[in-house]
Amino acid sequence: MTLQPLLVSTGLVAIAEIGDKTQLLALLLAARFRKPVPILLGILAATIANHLLAAAVGVAAGAFLQGPWMRWVLGIAFLGFAAWALIPDKFEEDESPKERAGSVFLTTLVAFFFVEMGDKTQVATVALAARFHEVFMVAAGTTLGMMIANAPVVLIGEAAAKRLPLRLIRILAAASFAAIGLWILVTG
Repeated sequence: MTLQPLLVSTGLVAIAEIGDKTQLLALLLAARFRKPVPILLGILAATIANHLLAAAVGVAAGAFLQGPWMRWVLGIAFLGFAAWALIPDKFEEDESPKERAGSVFLTTLVAFFFVEMGDKTQVATVALAARFHEVFMVAAGTTLGMMIANAPVVLIGEAAAKRLPLRLIRILAAASFAAIGLWILVTG
């Protein structure tokens, strides 16, 4: 067993998540509730569930879509992720969590799970799992990447988030996705 799926998944998602709408959601939840532990646990639980599902879909798609053209599909998909990473996310007001009688953990879990649906990190999880054929290593890596990117936002809060060079980080994320896409296309 190799650690490559875990390490690549962690690195790509940690970089790609910076400035993403789910990171903005983490910031909003931290500012609203000021309870970092249940927020972090909610993010962790939502990400595990979401990315296990995405990785399972990716492995199934990778097994179903076998053949030499699969590398072209994956390579082009990662080049598309590179372009997508350059586009700043806007946090929509209707995506913000509603305060309910439920716990901070439950609010975070539900909000984070649904905001992550169709997000570039979830789609990247599908593609990484299709590439590596590893559900658990990819899901663990992408979940770790999400926590690496979101935990500081929750713990440090808005002051630190305002100082991050988001444009540079988006460029680094795009370069990472492009490098993986080119690597897939060249090495097949």
